[in-house]
Amino acid sequence: MAKDKQNPNYKVIAENRRARYDYAIEDDLECGIVLQGSEVKSLRAGGSNIADSYAAVENGELWLVNAYIAPYGQAKTWGHEERRRRKLLASKRELSRLWSATQRDGMTLVPLVMYFNHRGFVKVKIGIAKGKKTHDKRATEAKRDWQRQKQRLLRQDG
Repeated sequence: MAKDKQNPNYKVIAENRRARYDYAIEDDLECGIVLQGSEVKSLRAGGSNIADSYAAVENGELWLVNAYIAPYGQAKTWGHEERRRRKLLASKRELSRLWSATQRDGMTLVPLVMYFNHRGFVKVKIGIAKGKKTHDKRATEAKRDWQRQKQRLLRQDG
């Protein structure tokens, strides 16, 4: 991803930072997303939120559910629904892998980040995740605090 951030077209639209705290991410997958024109314009203006959303495989298709894209002001008549279900684009092999992960293994599909790639297309990175228990969250938090404290100590000594 380091090379993508140098590209002028690469731009993060929305990030689900809470997902890494609430879920143990096992694997991730980059998907395209089917959008209307007013949705793309709104995303370029920067109005979206994927924190409350999730992905689901239904009838052989992958859907992004409950993602918020702000209404675009200039598209009054031909606007879009803010929290509509949006189709995600993935290959059949990836779809079958995602379906088996959710149905058989009890995993959850969580959107991690939505961004414009180097060609200007909107992409969504989906994480295949397992929910963390409370004690796992506490352990993660303790580890993060220790890393922060260690960095602070190293800066003071140096």
